[in-house]
Amino acid sequence: MKLAIPDMISNSYFPAVAAIELGMFKREGLDVTLELIYPVDKSYAALRDGVVDFVGGSAHSTLSAFPQWRGAKLLCAQAQGMYWFLVMHRDLGAKRGDVGVVKGRSIGAAPWVDIGLRHLLIEAGIDLARDKVTIAPVPGAQGAGVNFGVTAARALEDRKIDGFWANGMGAEIAVRRGVGTVVLDVRRGDGPKPCFNYTMASIATTEALIARSPDAAAAAVRAIVATQAALKEDVTRATAIGRKLFPPSEAELIAELIRRDLPYYDATISRDFVAGMNRFSRDAGILTGDVAYEEIVATPVSAFWKPS
Repeated sequence: MKLAIPDMISNSYFPAVAAIELGMFKREGLDVTLELIYPVDKSYAALRDGVVDFVGGSAHSTLSAFPQWRGAKLLCAQAQGMYWFLVMHRDLGAKRGDVGVVKGRSIGAAPWVDIGLRHLLIEAGIDLARDKVTIAPVPGAQGAGVNFGVTAARALEDRKIDGFWANGMGAEIAVRRGVGTVVLDVRRGDGPKPCFNYTMASIATTEALIARSPDAAAAAVRAIVATQAALKEDVTRATAIGRKLFPPSEAELIAELIRRDLPYYDATISRDFVAGMNRFSRDAGILTGDVAYEEIVATPVSAFWKPS
């Protein structure tokens, strides 16, 4: 079986990566390999087309390949909350929470990830046209094997962009290099309150797989839950995985990033989350109407969301 993620050198989808590296899928009887497919809509297209069996990506982005949620369901969360950071160049003198710093600026964001930023800014009172905010892909982020957050940090350092909306690894690199300032960290309370439930890092699969192999769907959830518990028990396990898969500098950062994320490691997909994601998706024009919770979430596997 294959599991696709849109970014590798990142904390965003680390539970999915770690579930393979720690042998948690194998322990559940699943032979799962990892596929890096960027951007996230291509990961979901691969799921739709039967190229991969699972996607570990942003939950709302399922709609890119499965309109109205027809044909796909969320199995579990990798972590709670929208997980991207708004980082602006240090020379702009931005302060934490200062959303107005985006006015007249160019911000790099990946496809479908950018939707979260656009709507956040609108909810915060920014008029993208009036305030001349440009949100576009990061230069150089289209190549095969490119990792978005790392590429965004480099583009910021080279002044190809004024800021970026990306993962915690990209944010950490930019801050440590002295070129970036974190302006928004939604997961930890920045931005309008509804933003937390715009999306989350989830595991998704097809309705066909669930119907064909419900045991495999349940096993995948148990593997993610066991991985979350293993990282909570010993976060240094992340370093060993990072040293195997990441460049040296990023490998030494990953355990600290995972440590910060541990409070959000809960596989539950709540009704409040789905209501918030649906509202966001409707407002952003990627969903029509209000799709029922049971049409989005594979409820039979909910029994496995908590450690046994």
